[in-house]
Amino acid sequence: MRMTYCVSDIHGEYELFLRLLNKINFSDSDRLIVCGDIIDKGKDSVKLAKYIFGMPNAECIAGNHEYEFLKLYWSLMKQSPNDFDALLKRLQNYFPYDGNLLDWDTVDAFDALPYYIKDENFICVHAGVPLDSESKLLSVEKASREQLVYDRVFKDESVAPIGGKCVLFGHTPTSYICGESRILAYKREAAAFGGRNIKDYYKIHLDTGTWLDGVLGCFRIDDCRAFYVNKES
Repeated sequence: MRMTYCVSDIHGEYELFLRLLNKINFSDSDRLIVCGDIIDKGKDSVKLAKYIFGMPNAECIAGNHEYEFLKLYWSLMKQSPNDFDALLKRLQNYFPYDGNLLDWDTVDAFDALPYYIKDENFICVHAGVPLDSESKLLSVEKASREQLVYDRVFKDESVAPIGGKCVLFGHTPTSYICGESRILAYKREAAAFGGRNIKDYYKIHLDTGTWLDGVLGCFRIDDCRAFYVNKES
């Protein structure tokens, strides 16, 4: 049976990510959606990115950290460089630990990242989605890249989108919200007891603060279960 998992803000923790895949028994028939920020902070940013980009059943969207890297890349390309080896070296220097692993195929993979993923019953973004004055979800296609990767409003517990699909996002560690490194799932008022259908929720906050507390979690869409691994265990 094919399962769909969502994870966010892995931040270069390659070994911890592999442990998470092992924890959930991730198989070739499953689907993984990564909601951005796979790079920076941890020591294996490029190694992790290359691994995820090479997974045939993984989809990744851009977070603010990928967006910052791409802004550097775009600015360098606007200068019409003649020496692309030197340009790649500058991009490699962006990553202090494993930048030597960066190649042009990986740069192109970063550049091709989408900024949201829509499915039948949910939307994945990195930071937030646009809402109207009555807290109804607006079209994610019309949102700016900056809102999708930088939004700091959508994380607030008081922000409760009315109608529309469930939104899965990361960007801000949940410990800043609830004092614990765990995934926060917000139920709709009319949700069924148990909440095992993604339609029962209006938003899922995925960032478990891997770079802060060493906890990496993922959320399984099919039955709304959360799974965790910890660097200390």
